[in-house]
Amino acid sequence: MKRKAFRRLLIGFFIFITAWVILAQCTMKHRINDNKAKEKFSRAGVSLTTETKRINGFDIHYAKTGNDTFPTLFFVHGSPDGWTRYEEFMQDKELLSRYRMISIDRPGFGHSQFGNAKNLEDQSKLISPLVRSIKNGKPIYAVGHSYGGPVIVKLQVDNQDLFDGLVLLAASVDPKKEKPEKWRYIMQVPPLKYFLPGAFRPSNTELVFLKNDLKELDKEWEKISCPVWILHGDKDTYVPVANADYAEKKLTKAKSVEVKILPDADHFIPKERYEEVKEVLMNLPV
Repeated sequence: MKRKAFRRLLIGFFIFITAWVILAQCTMKHRINDNKAKEKFSRAGVSLTTETKRINGFDIHYAKTGNDTFPTLFFVHGSPDGWTRYEEFMQDKELLSRYRMISIDRPGFGHSQFGNAKNLEDQSKLISPLVRSIKNGKPIYAVGHSYGGPVIVKLQVDNQDLFDGLVLLAASVDPKKEKPEKWRYIMQVPPLKYFLPGAFRPSNTELVFLKNDLKELDKEWEKISCPVWILHGDKDTYVPVANADYAEKKLTKAKSVEVKILPDADHFIPKERYEEVKEVLMNLPV
């Protein structure tokens, strides 16, 4: 009886492990089929286009709304996430009256070769050619939430004329504020990494890189000369509000720096403090 019970337990364990691995690969990917996304936007009365560009042998996927002759808001999501983080902004009729809006799936996320995560330097090399390809002679502003913050900072220091301004939303930019989280390194080792569900696997990979990436970026902030807007919640438990202080102190050569600390706001300000973020975007100089 004990042997039968053990066998059943073992079989149950393997069934659980198999189901978990399938779940990890098939769900929680923070992405939507392009056709379904277009239908969703169409129901909101907004035309959405999507495209995948091959850049240096890597596929970068993005979504776009708005008039191609307008100034551009270039949205960069956090970790894990996808271009849909900004779908509410991309459907906003007031913003559409003023901007073309483009939101990307960063390398390793969404439809940009899901699972193939990159460090900040490699992301900059892949995303910057895309930005240059969509320029239309009008101002272009980069908006980065959480991990997307250091991405747009890195893009600007590597290509100093790439953007006309940066908007940092709860941006994780201070290397000293990154938690050690030794478990992330353990979960990078096969087969353990395959137990991380969906987009959490590429997220873990790039977050392992992040602390050293930010140490390198720390030396380059003086290359930023464009205006910068910083928004951060004072109750952010994921990315401490001290990151906003760090960014403000590092931006010594920026044309201007505006900091707005949102009282009682947590990390997810693009959604939960939408109107305050939108107000900043609506007042960018165009």
